[in-house]
Amino acid sequence: MTGRYNAAVIGAGYWGPNLARNFRTSDDWNLAAVCDLDRERARRVAESVGGAPVTTDIDEILSDPLIDAVAIATPARTHHALVCRALDAGKHVMVEKPLADSDAAGADMVARARERGLVLMTDHTYCYTPAVLRVRDMIAEGALGDILYVDSTRINLGLVQPDVDVLWDLAPHDLSILDFVLPGGLPTTDVTARGADPLGTGRACIGYLSMQLPGGGIAHIHVNWLSPTKIRRLVIGGTRRTLVWDDLNPQQRLSVFDRGVDIGADDAQTARVSYRLGDTWSPALPEREALGGVVTEFAAAIREGRDARTDGSAGLRVLSILTAASESAQRSGVPVPVGRVVADLDEPAAAGVPA
Repeated sequence: MTGRYNAAVIGAGYWGPNLARNFRTSDDWNLAAVCDLDRERARRVAESVGGAPVTTDIDEILSDPLIDAVAIATPARTHHALVCRALDAGKHVMVEKPLADSDAAGADMVARARERGLVLMTDHTYCYTPAVLRVRDMIAEGALGDILYVDSTRINLGLVQPDVDVLWDLAPHDLSILDFVLPGGLPTTDVTARGADPLGTGRACIGYLSMQLPGGGIAHIHVNWLSPTKIRRLVIGGTRRTLVWDDLNPQQRLSVFDRGVDIGADDAQTARVSYRLGDTWSPALPEREALGGVVTEFAAAIREGRDARTDGSAGLRVLSILTAASESAQRSGVPVPVGRVVADLDEPAAAGVPA
């Protein structure tokens, strides 16, 4: 197919309006419908993007042979049932993060999409920002060298969520970025996490998550709903260079530092440390909405009969880290292995979407 696809947005809450707008303005898509249990909310979203049919009945969407795909923007606990119904109806699916609320549910969704030859895409929006795409290219081409550490901070005075803790609310952004840019994706050994609930809300408002990187490095993520300052910063240190991404600095989102530590050996017992102080520069980046890249990639994956760049397996890898992190936090930071389900689904024989 070379023309436009027809998409329906399911869920008209926080993220649904953004999806509707980007499907409506895309050259690859027609916005065929907006579906929400609250008809008035669906109507407002449809009108805000220039008009589209609205419904409160998902069966009306899934039974329509003219609708090629659905984008699901509902709470994580509803994802498994909705995605499976859509796949069984022959629809390609884009689903919000996190992919599901358990490893088993996510694995079932990924396996079902593969069995039916349909695209299941996780909307890891940050992976389609110009900055993250540039970071991915720089790491792939070896500009940073071997990765020694990752330090990510995502803090703000944010809304305490009613159904998830701060790790499940904020860490998926950072985990999806690391899965996208690191060679081989997210580490799949074990996870250490600690959470704190100083307000007594019944869920952690502050969280710390750590993972070992191949070669002995470490990745660390700090998330916090209680900070009076908002920080969105990612530092990736390599043997050649260090990169800093400051998402709140549009004039200089990326900075590359030719500075670091070099280790030499005088003899077998003595290591010689020297410090490298080189230049710093900021790559030029275009400014464009990342979600536009998401819907473009969704259409391209369908048209080309391939997995999306942030496919269901990417969502499952993030989900498995979150699941292990929750268990580790409940056990006061005891390391917890990442579920075997990710490795099973990533076996070569299972890879790819049938054409």
